[in-house]
Amino acid sequence: MSKNITIAEGYEGGVVEERYNPLIKRREVVVRVFHSGKGTPSRGLVRQALANAYGVSTSCIYVRRIISERGMNSTIIEAHIYESLEKAKVFEPEYIIKRNEVS
Repeated sequence: MSKNITIAEGYEGGVVEERYNPLIKRREVVVRVFHSGKGTPSRGLVRQALANAYGVSTSCIYVRRIISERGMNSTIIEAHIYESLEKAKVFEPEYIIKRNEVS
């Protein structure tokens, strides 16, 4: 794992894949989070942790998928981190934007 991510107490993980898309000006990250004895982390907690790790506003982070692995205490998270909110609104589907507003 290249970058450690601390979401909350009991949730530890790191970035397992990170790509920069220069055309869209966003980072596409995959994070694996281990949560022994805890539930799947919420979208809001994940957005805040990524904002802290990358030094951007939570409004520029869009969590695409949160997939808990069955029978394991780990979760795979896919997220897009934009340089600006305007770019995010152009490229992210409306349902993803709404999903991230609720958290």
